[in-house]
This record gives sequence, structure tokens and C-alpha cells, in this order.
Amino acid sequence: MATLRDPLPLGGKKTSEAFEKVFGIRTVGDLLRHYPRRYYTRGELTPLAELREGDHVTVLARVESATLAQYSRSRFPNGGRKTTDRAEVTVTDGTATLTLTFFGGAGRHVRALQRGKIGLFAGTVSTFRGRRQLVHPEYELLPVDAVDAETTAEAAAEYATELIPVYPASARLSSWRISQAVQVVLNILDIGEDPLPEEVRQQHDLWPREMAIRAIHRPQDRSDLQRARKRLKWDEAFVMQAALAQRRMAAAAMPAMPRPPEPDGIAAEFDRRLPFTLTEGQRFVGEVIARDLSCAYPMNRLLQGEVGSGKTVVAVRAMLQVVDAGGQAALLAPTEVLAQQHYRSITALLGPLASAGQLGGAEHATRVALLTGSTGVRARRSALSDAFTGDAGILIGTHALLEDRVQFADLGLVVIDEQHRFGVEQRDALRDKAVGSRPHVLVMTATPIPRTVAMTVFGDLEVSTLAELPAGRSPIATHVVPAAERPRYLERVWQRVREEIAAGRQAYVVCPRIGDEAPGEAVGDDGGIAADDADADFTARRPPLAVLEVAPALEGGPLSGLRLGILHGRLNPDEKDRVMTAFTAGEIDVLVATTVIEVGVDVPNATAMVVMDAERFGVSQLHQLRGRVGRGVAAGLCLLVTDAPEDSPSRERLDAVAATSDGFRLSRLDLEQRREGDVLGATQAGRRSSLKMLRLLADEELIAFARQEASAVVEADPQLAGHPALREAIDDLLGPQRVEFLDKA
Repeated sequence: MATLRDPLPLGGKKTSEAFEKVFGIRTVGDLLRHYPRRYYTRGELTPLAELREGDHVTVLARVESATLAQYSRSRFPNGGRKTTDRAEVTVTDGTATLTLTFFGGAGRHVRALQRGKIGLFAGTVSTFRGRRQLVHPEYELLPVDAVDAETTAEAAAEYATELIPVYPASARLSSWRISQAVQVVLNILDIGEDPLPEEVRQQHDLWPREMAIRAIHRPQDRSDLQRARKRLKWDEAFVMQAALAQRRMAAAAMPAMPRPPEPDGIAAEFDRRLPFTLTEGQRFVGEVIARDLSCAYPMNRLLQGEVGSGKTVVAVRAMLQVVDAGGQAALLAPTEVLAQQHYRSITALLGPLASAGQLGGAEHATRVALLTGSTGVRARRSALSDAFTGDAGILIGTHALLEDRVQFADLGLVVIDEQHRFGVEQRDALRDKAVGSRPHVLVMTATPIPRTVAMTVFGDLEVSTLAELPAGRSPIATHVVPAAERPRYLERVWQRVREEIAAGRQAYVVCPRIGDEAPGEAVGDDGGIAADDADADFTARRPPLAVLEVAPALEGGPLSGLRLGILHGRLNPDEKDRVMTAFTAGEIDVLVATTVIEVGVDVPNATAMVVMDAERFGVSQLHQLRGRVGRGVAAGLCLLVTDAPEDSPSRERLDAVAATSDGFRLSRLDLEQRREGDVLGATQAGRRSSLKMLRLLADEELIAFARQEASAVVEADPQLAGHPALREAIDDLLGPQRVEFLDKA
């Protein structure tokens, strides 16, 4: 017998290594969680017309013809050629055909693949002389007709409707080889105790685990399949929620210094001095955060709001509450541009409240310090000293804040802006600088990454949302420009830019690449993404458009006569600052830039943005980028220029961005397209997931039920001493690396 934790009993080191290398499958449990991606019946042939070149496919089709042909394989030294046999087999789904080509053992394949045979065929789709083909495909023929004169009608119907599982496969491991391995372990499986308590199974009408596992791989009918899926989804949701419930209990036991509001402190004076009225959303969210900061356990809250919704003001009020309570706050920004922007805007907002101990400083005041990679030696020494002594109540910076030499007197609050630009390790490194107790954490974003949305669905991250824009902010119109299909539309793009400039306003042109990259170097810039990371299936044959190529082309072409500037991540800090100062002052009409302007750039007179090769950017980036326009009284315009085909996923993503300005809706779209990544691990790109069956957005209700049930079990038995099978399932789900990740997250 074999348990779920046993190594694969496949009788061969080579086969076991193949399973591990291709799919990461090491144990019986890993294999049984490699679920079929679809199920065929014998009468349900694959739509061959939908196959795409380059895809590795497993298709169910009927043989239409099989012929032998000869071809010349090689030239001898004397000029002669050797001929050999080639088998050409045509399979069909009744409407389209696919050619199977074999160069070895041609006669054997022709004899096996007789007209009328139905089989599974696996290989990589290619095109030869206009015909789609599989070269040397693996195949497995279904049993010849089990229905004859002696077969009853009932048996015939059962044979015709039997479900054939098709597994995620590769060139090294075909679907039927995986199916055979699954059958081997099912025959010797000792499933062990069920991790779901009996009362939970009864309450929600769930099958025992063993029935579900056997049915998902060998379903008798679609009804079996539906019940098996429901149970296995519950397994994933319940075990995950139990792990998170244990984590929440452990976090609540970690001490955090309460930082209650001070009625006559700096925060109250800041509110009185504000030159504008807070929105209702800002007031409400501020009250929620104030209560969190007053607790003796760490706050872990996400502040989600549209670009320009006033998240920074909410964060400043929270930081001042901590300062009033004797602590310090650190604001971590992803770029120097944004860090400097925060420093200027926060010190301007605070005025005399940011000048403690200085001439003109208020009676109750603090200091604000800035620390980035380009901070000069003298200023750096001053910032480090003020942080260490506690003179600086607020320290703003980039990754430079994570350096070992940065020490705080009493770090009480960590604020992370644009959280999608930081990993768990970086957030944890800053949080570890608190001494004695854990600091409160506030992360801010306009479009959460898929993993963040996943954690909110699981209820493991408290969320506050700013839905309204402050007075004076203008709407942003976003349109997709299909340059390949409608070249004249691109001409109109540059006309619109000129119209905005003629009206006294300014514009951005954003490109995915700088243009002076070394061979093989990634094209992303300043936290931007390269084309293959843009979660898109479309990649143009030409290189991505570059700032250093587009700017001179525009200057000598459609935007001639206008004042153009260039901004990208490889400029030295002084040059960046000079360009941004000139653009802010209106001395530059059009700024051609990379994603360095994604955050922290606030030029109210800039009303138009053109994003070139827009399909090469992720949803979050596009949403952040367009937030740079419409920051004044005039309406904003964002034009997403793309060569992506109309029916491609890339184009669908751009259409969705154009259709809504709701960042959380866009992040859910991102989650639907990319998956949530490894919710309990460091992989956030969506390519590997700790969830196999569960779909977060489709199964939100189930996840909520599982949270209630799992929380009750953990509350009654925190160590799960009375639930050894559940404890074992959590261990299998997490593993040592994910435990460490959860502790940091």
C-alpha cells in the first residue's frame, strides 16, 4: 500500500525523475493532485480548427486516411540520395483535419492507424505547406468497438459515455502515461484519515476524500465529477483557511505597542491646518486605522484607492498619530522620484509641524527625513542620526531604508506605497527594524497584485477602500488604438497630442524600453516589465519601442516644432530632477519616458498620455500610468497604442483597462487572467499555485464558508491536537519554505 506522502512507486528512477523535473511531482499525493484538465467521451472529438501553432496538445480524433510515401533523406558523397518511407496520417473531427507525420517505422504506423480508428494523439502543432501537423506524435488508440451483437444496450451506452481524462502533459510525459501512473497508485492507495471533520462533511454534503480522489481521476459520469470537484475544492479552501487561522492567532499573540490618538497632538493640529476638506472616505478610513493603531496587536491593513484619491493624506494622519504616541513611522517608496515627491508634499503639508527644534517650527512638531540611494553623504549622515535618536518622527525613503545601518529609536508604523513593487522579503526587512515589538503595517496601492486580491478573498488582509476622488480631480478617458489594423488612428493620436499642446497643456509618451540595452538585457526599466512578463500571449516580432528611438522620430515627424524631453531610469539623479523640473514648469511640451513616471509624478497641466506597445505592460502599470494625467481641472486622456490582434487576450486586457477606472476591478481581472500565484509562497506571477482545484473569484462563497468552519475548529483546538489528519494536510500544504514566508508576510 502507498500513502499520499510516499514517493512515487513507478518502478523506475528515470520515470520518477521525469515527473519531478517536468511537473515537480515527487509523491503519491503530488501525482493525485495533478488533476485532469478536461474529460472526453468517445463521441466528443477535439475541435481541430482551434489548434494554434506551437501549442503542445493532446487531441481526440478519428483516423480518416493513412498512406505511405517516400522522401529523400540525405545526399551521399557521390551525389546520390537515400530514400526512405514516410507515413502520413490524416485525422479529423468531422469538420477540420490534422496531419500526423512519421519518419520512422512508417509501415507500422500505417497498419496501426487504420481508417475509422479513434485515438488520443499528442505532439506540438506546426505548419508545413499550409497544413497543420504533428510530427512524430505519441498516440494511444481507444479499444476498438466494444459494442457488438452480444453487447446489451446498457453496456453500449456506458461504453459510449465513459469519460476519458486528459492530463496536463508535456513532450516527455504524455497524458496517457500520466493516466497509467495514476492508475498504479490508485490500485495500492491507503488514503488515511480524512482531514475534514465529519460534522463539516455532513453540514455541507461532502463526499469522503477517498471517493473524491478516485472519482476525479476515474469518474463514472458528470455527476460524479461535479461532487468530486466540490469536495476537493473544500479540501483546499479548508486546509488553507485553517493554516491562516493559526497564523492569525499567532499574530494576535505578538505584542505591538498601542499608539492611541492624542487629542492635542501634532495630528490634531495637522487636521486644523489642512487647506482642504477631507472626503467622507478619508475620514472614515482614518477612523478605522486610528482604532487599529490603538490595539496591542499589529495592524496589517491594505489601503486601496484610485490614483489621486488621497491615500497619502490618510497615511500622513496615521504616521502623525504614531509620532504623537512617542513612536516613529517609515514610508517606503519604490522609486527616488516618488520618495522625493512624498518628501516635498508631506513637508509642505506639515509646514511648521515638520520643523521641530528649528526656527519657525511649531510648538508641537517633528522632523521629516529623506533617505535614497542618491542622498549625499552629509544629508545621509543627518537622516541616519535623526532616525536613530528619534528626532525624525517620519523617515521617507526607497530601498535605502532597508540597509543595515538604518536604525530607529522606536519604529511604530511601516507605510509601504505601491505595494505591488515590493516583495515580501523587502517588507519584512523594514518591519524587522522595530525593537521589542512588531510595528503596525499599512500598505497602499491603486491596483493590488493578484496575490493581494487572493489574500483579501481568504480574509487574511484587512482592506480599506477610498472610492471617491477629492474635489478638483478630473475624469480620465481611456481608448485603445489598434495601430496595426487602423494606421490612420495613430496619425490621429499625434494630432490629439498637438491639440492638447496648442491648448496650453502638456503630454506624456510612454515606451517599454530605453533603447541602449546591452544584447540580451531585459527591456524593463525602473520596476517596469519586459515583454514576456506582461502576462500577454502576444509578442511582436520587432523589438519593443524605445524612448531613445521614438523621441527623435517624433521630434522630426508628427510632433516637430514641439519641445520634447526624455526621462528614463539610466539618467543620473541630477538630470532626472532637471528634466522633471522643466516639465513641471511647462518648459517641456511632451515628455517621452519609460515607466519611471509610473508613480510620484504630479504635473496638473499634463492632460494627455500615449502608451506605446501598451500590450507589453501589466494591468497595474497601465492603471498607474494613466493616473499621471487628469490631475488638474482639465480632463485627462490616455491612448493605449497596440499591435495586438483584436481577439487576443492582450487586446481583451487593454479593452478592460479602457472600460473601467476601478483599480480593484482591474486587479480582479488580472487575477482571472494570471491566476493568484502561490498564495502561500513567494511565487506571485501566477505560473505555480498552491491551489489546484479552487478558483478564488468563482469560489468566493465556498471560501467564506470554509473560513467560518476552519476558524471554529482552530479556535477550539489551536494546535489541532485532536485533528492529526488536518495538521498533516497543513504541513503538506505549507512545507518549511511556506511557513517562513507566512511568518514574514
